[in-house]
Amino acid sequence: MAPTVLRSNGNALHVLGVLSVLLLIQRGKAFEFRVGGPRGSWTVPNDPNAASYNQWAEMNRFQIGDTLLFVYPADKDSALQVTKDDYTNCNTASPIAKFSDGHTVFKLDQPGPYYFISGVAENCLKNEKLIVVVMADRSDRSNKTVPPSPSPSPTFEDSPPVGVEINPAPAPGQESPTNNGAASIDMSVIGSIGTFLGSLILLLVS
Repeated sequence: MAPTVLRSNGNALHVLGVLSVLLLIQRGKAFEFRVGGPRGSWTVPNDPNAASYNQWAEMNRFQIGDTLLFVYPADKDSALQVTKDDYTNCNTASPIAKFSDGHTVFKLDQPGPYYFISGVAENCLKNEKLIVVVMADRSDRSNKTVPPSPSPSPTFEDSPPVGVEINPAPAPGQESPTNNGAASIDMSVIGSIGTFLGSLILLLVS
């Protein structure tokens, strides 16, 4: 009987170990969000009176390491990262960063709000603008890898890709995403499932 109990306990520990590894792997994944949805493009909304990009953003969860993909005609438009005031006023004169390659990948390196507007002021006035709020990293990984920014707005650190102009300010790098996705996974739900399964296994073998 004793060997059977030991074997059962060993199996339970093995299952819990595998679940823990899977949770850690999942936590390390990043997602690419195409602005406006899977087939969306960075352009004036069909209804200029509706804040459609912000409505899309509110339906998604953005985490550190995720990326935004802006798709637009490079000869007619651009994407600007700006301050909150410039976002509100559609001021295109002094952006934090300017992107004009037509296929811009922007990495979200820090928690908090990011503000984007069209490089064409008239388009911005027609609601081609976006606010993305990145969730805080509860593991405090960001404090170890990304120094706090003196600016109230998120900034970049690495050199931008071709077609990107950046004002003199530290700014996060543009990296290719590891996955194409429409939404990130809620880690609290996965953690709860793992805890439930682990408790259930322990109850069965006790």
